[in-house]
Order: sequence, then C-alpha cells, then structure tokens
Amino acid sequence: MMTDSLLITGITLGYLLVVLAVGLRARRGQGSSLEGYVAGGRHMGLLVLFFILGAEIFSAFAFLGAPGWAYSKGAPALYIIAYLALAVIVWWLIAPYISRLGRRHGFLTQAEFLTACYPTRGNLLGLFIGIVSVLAMIPYLTIQIAGAGMLFEAATSGTIPFWLGSLLACGVVAAYVYASGLQGIGWTNLLQGVMMVIVAWFLGLATADQFFGGVGEMFREIQREAPEYLTMPGASGMGWGAFSTAILVSALGCVMWPHIFMKFYSARSERTLKRVFVLYPLYSYLLIPLLIIGFAGVVLLKDRPLDSPDQVLLTLVVEMADFPAWLIGLALSGALAAAMSTAANLAHTSATILIRDVGQHLPSLRGMDDGKALRLTRYGVVVVSLAAYLLALVNPGSLVALLLGAYGIVVQLLPMLLGALFWRRASRIGAFAGLASGAVLTLYFQFSGSTPFDWHAGFCGLVVNALVFVGVSLSVSPVTQHTPAEALGPQP
Repeated sequence: MMTDSLLITGITLGYLLVVLAVGLRARRGQGSSLEGYVAGGRHMGLLVLFFILGAEIFSAFAFLGAPGWAYSKGAPALYIIAYLALAVIVWWLIAPYISRLGRRHGFLTQAEFLTACYPTRGNLLGLFIGIVSVLAMIPYLTIQIAGAGMLFEAATSGTIPFWLGSLLACGVVAAYVYASGLQGIGWTNLLQGVMMVIVAWFLGLATADQFFGGVGEMFREIQREAPEYLTMPGASGMGWGAFSTAILVSALGCVMWPHIFMKFYSARSERTLKRVFVLYPLYSYLLIPLLIIGFAGVVLLKDRPLDSPDQVLLTLVVEMADFPAWLIGLALSGALAAAMSTAANLAHTSATILIRDVGQHLPSLRGMDDGKALRLTRYGVVVVSLAAYLLALVNPGSLVALLLGAYGIVVQLLPMLLGALFWRRASRIGAFAGLASGAVLTLYFQFSGSTPFDWHAGFCGLVVNALVFVGVSLSVSPVTQHTPAEALGPQP
C-alpha cells in the first residue's frame, strides 16, 4: 500500500513539473509589454483559445462538484449541461462586439470597457466594477485551490496532506503565470485540456463498467433502488424555480466573468472567436462521464455516507475501484489539470483587475507607466494566489454552492453591458444604480438563505438590477442616435 501511495505521489509531482516547464518555456519570445502579458498580443489562434476558454469553465468544479451534485441531488445536476449549451449562444451574440471594441480602443479589462461606455468622474464606476469582480473571483479561485488539496490528500492516502497539496498546486500556477502571463496559460491549458478529456472519459466509462457492467445497467440499478434520483425535483427537493434560475444565472453569468470577458480581447479575429464557439460543445462533453461517476455513487455509497458530496469521485476511483496505482496517478493528474488550468486564468485576471481597475485609484499608482503596471501585475498574481490558498484552508463548503454564489454576483454586470451594446437610452446613472441594487440584494438573499419562489439569489438581484437600470435610464437619459458603445468611435 505504501508503495502504491509513493508511486501515485511520484506521478503527480512529475506531472506538476511538466506543467511548470511548459508554462515557463512559453515565456520565450514574449514581449515585455503589458498587452502581451495580459492579452497575448491579441493574436491567439483557434487551438490555443479553444483550450483557454475550455479551462475557464471546466475546473475542480467539473471533477469534484459536478459528480457531487449528481450523487447528492440526482437529476438537478443536469442544470450544468443545460447552462453550457445556452452560454455558447450568449457568447456568439456578444463576444464579437467586445473583441472588436477592445482591439480598437486598447481595452485590457472588463471595467475599462464598461467605464468607457459609462464615463464617471474619477472613474468611480470602474473602481466599483473592479472590486465586485475581484470579490466574485476570489471564491472561484479558492474552489480550485481547495479542489487540488482534496485531490492530493485522497489519491496519496494522506502522504501529501490537504494543506501541502493545495500549496504545491498554487505555487506551480503562480510561478508560470508570474513568468509567462497569457502565453503560459494558453500552452499549459492545451496540455491540461487534452489530459482532462482523456481522463474524464476513461474514469466515467471504466467506473460504470467495473461496478455495473455498463452505463445502461447502472441507470437500471438506480431506477430499481433509488428512482427519485432520476426525476425532478430529485433527492434534494430542488424545485423548478431553483433549477431554472440556476441555469439562467449560470448561462448569462458566463459571459460576464472577467476572466472569460477579457479573453475575447486576445482573439486573433472575430472569425476565430466564432469558430471556437462552434467547436466548444466538444469540450463540454467531458461532463457526461463525470456525472456518470456521481450517479454511480447513488447506489454504491448508499450505506456509506460521505462527509462531503464532493468526495464521491475520489472515494469511488481511489478507494473502491480496482485500478492500478499508476492509473490512479494519471487520473489524479487529469483532475488536477482541471483545477490548475482554471486557477491560472483566475489568478492572472484577478491580478490584472487589482492593478488596472483598483490600484490606479491609489495616489502612488496614478499615471504609472506600462513597465511598472506589468511588474505590479506580476506581484499581484502572487498576492491573489496566496489569498485564495489561505481561504482554501478554512475548508469551504460545497464547491457547486460556492460557484453558484459567485455567479450570482458577477451576473449583475450584464444589464449595463447589454445596455451599452444595444440600447440608446442606457445611462451611467442607471447602470450604476442597477449594479449597486442588484449586488446588494444578491448578497442579502445569499446570506439570508431564502428567496422568493425558491429562485436563485443572483436571479432575484438581476431582475431588480434590470428594472432599476431601465427605470432610471428612461427618467434621466434623452433619446440619442448611438448606443454608449457606438459613441466610443466608428466601428472597424
């Protein structure tokens, strides 16, 4: 047993070294500009951008949280598949505008785009958006760090404890993001994306085959022993109100995550972006085998309750399945790839926002040149990564619950974005009032634990946000010939 644990540990540490080497190597030939570090020089091609956007979504949540929801709730876990299908449509409609205007005006962050559309004295709107963005992304980054620690501890039978596994993954990510920026993220995400897809499909199909003789027989067994897991509202009693609003908040929130929004700036062209969106569902298929593992736990673990539903994949694959140690090591590496690839994007984006949107309001940082901004952004990567690591040690709750909460906050930026792109009466006063009211209401419902009609807290905030935005804008803004985005300048 000790030999197996050491072999698994060795394979996993070897994988970390490979990722670190690829990430550091990506720095070669890279310019020293802030635009190159943040947006990859705005020339990311189809393949690399496909894997970057894939890693933005499929994280520790995919390998741990998604199976955990299937295991604990049953059918409601399918909300994940539904919102990803809708999110691609939202991207297709909005992303080309963002890419075009970002290239023309040199935008690097989400707040820069929105504050150009809604200029305010002292750029207070940009500061507010920057703070909201960082507050939303820190829990998301914490999920990745905590997920990495859980993976290490379970797969190595405690040889690498939670705190050390989290620290190792966090340190590797911070090192190559610090050194290589978006180029390092792109090439490591390509490597890790391939690893994730292969591992996910193998584990899902092999687990069902080993315990049940196939996926079909597995679901027939669930139908006989726990049929409530195969219908709504599922085993947890998640009603249609919570289910449908979770889908809407997640689908709409996808485009508003700063780390996704900012990647639209990096595309070589709008055509490249649209090709990525057409191919994107191929990446999302990896959720299917991971959900299969969660459903398998419904039967296999009925007499063995877990401390957390997020442990279901690790329990089945590492403790119960008859897989050789080297295979478990590779499986751990694939799951670890999901956590690290997303963590890299989040740390990179959070640091950029921290310096560009928040830091510039400090007297000592006003008017800083490109070189100083680049240096501080790199330092910011280390600071943000360390903060997320410390939060992960607090032992957060359900990974899905954390993620849904973060989505509820960040989706509040959507009304002002749609207004900037498509509505001539959109006003900065309305945008600010809507964002503030939506964010406050979302936080209130999240902490209170109850919402009207069992709706997602973020959806309740979004409804109020949109009503306030439209109402205030109609009362203060005259009819104009251009939307706020069109007023920035002629289209290319």
